[in-house]
Amino acid sequence: MSRKIRILIAEDEPAITRILQRNLVAQKYEVLTTSDGAAALSIVEQKNPDLLLLDLGLPGMNGLDVCKNLRARSQLPLIIVISVRSKEQEKVRALDLGADDYIAKPFGIEEVMARVRVALRHSAAINPISDTAIFEIGPLRVDTARHHVQINAQDVKLTPTEYKLLVFFLHNQDKILTQQMLLQHIWGNEAAAQASYLHVYIAHLRRKLEPDTTGPRFFHTLSGVGYRFQSTLETAPL
Repeated sequence: MSRKIRILIAEDEPAITRILQRNLVAQKYEVLTTSDGAAALSIVEQKNPDLLLLDLGLPGMNGLDVCKNLRARSQLPLIIVISVRSKEQEKVRALDLGADDYIAKPFGIEEVMARVRVALRHSAAINPISDTAIFEIGPLRVDTARHHVQINAQDVKLTPTEYKLLVFFLHNQDKILTQQMLLQHIWGNEAAAQASYLHVYIAHLRRKLEPDTTGPRFFHTLSGVGYRFQSTLETAPL
């Protein structure tokens, strides 16, 4: 019998923790809680949660440092930030450090539950059983059966969202993918809410996978249209 989906809440406001925990348990998730950033790292290492609901204003180690530490350790739970910090630059910074989604406080509990379902559904879709392809394109090697990504034989750490985006590009090499196509594939019905962050994830992939980010080898921008993953060394129009 498979275990329940495990969710860790890292939040220092007891009232918010209680309402999140109550609603998640009602949805049959296993729920762990902590109010401390360092403790959150320890729980992730010991309990391996599937998803982390993370407040940025945690005592001791703040949420941004938690994100940074998790990604550095290759610990890859999904991370949804829930924070009172609603400025655009705060959201982008959290995404840059490895968060998969961002919800500003005050929030509606139904919105949080929907975002959790979407994140988990998309994570499950990252590695369907039938997808066992190995892609080798120049210095890039991706083994989809093992979720293993390498550049020049060196392992590369990707977040779940980055990985899903990469695999979609690999299955559609040399095709023009509009922004709407990419958004719909990654976020489904939540695509509109994520539209302004697509370029952030593309930038992450370029930084991690491109030999030269100023002259992309793989990820080419088609101005006003979308993107194309170039499988050959031929120069694609920008």
